[in-house]
Amino acid sequence: MKTASLLLAAVTATGFAAGAHAQEAMGGQSPAAVAMLKDAEGATVGMAELYETAEGVLIHVEADGIPEGWHGFHLHETGDCSASDFSSAGDHYAPEDKGHGLLTGEAPHAGDLPNVYATADGAVRAEITSTALTLNGDTAPILDEDGSAFIIHEGPDSYGADAGAGSRIACGVVEAAS
Repeated sequence: MKTASLLLAAVTATGFAAGAHAQEAMGGQSPAAVAMLKDAEGATVGMAELYETAEGVLIHVEADGIPEGWHGFHLHETGDCSASDFSSAGDHYAPEDKGHGLLTGEAPHAGDLPNVYATADGAVRAEITSTALTLNGDTAPILDEDGSAFIIHEGPDSYGADAGAGSRIACGVVEAAS
């Protein structure tokens, strides 16, 4: 079984727009799944596009209007962003009951992803590859029966046993691309 090896492949501060530009950046490939990221007022602030690769899931994230600095970015266990504080998305996605923390020395749970950075103008641009996740596979499927959601938190993840990333400021339900 694959270990939870995460790689922050690229974090860029360029001003390219989501959608067509993201697809162009991915060599013209269409995403297998997407999540529209919305803030607490319901405004769309960005999107995450997911691509199945031979090594896991590549997540391309673009968002705007995010406060400057580092922010926890996690996959949560339920595809539901209906609560105003996004608590309806549940806890971090941990199908194998592994603990939290990229730097604890143990393999972290599948929803534990690297922080993302918002520039002074509020732009987040990141690509993250997770070998712990699959879209529909037997191990850590994102598109399982109750779905999954990406959350951007107000502060950075500690990478320790306790996340400590603070409130949830954006949420997006992952859906299969059409």
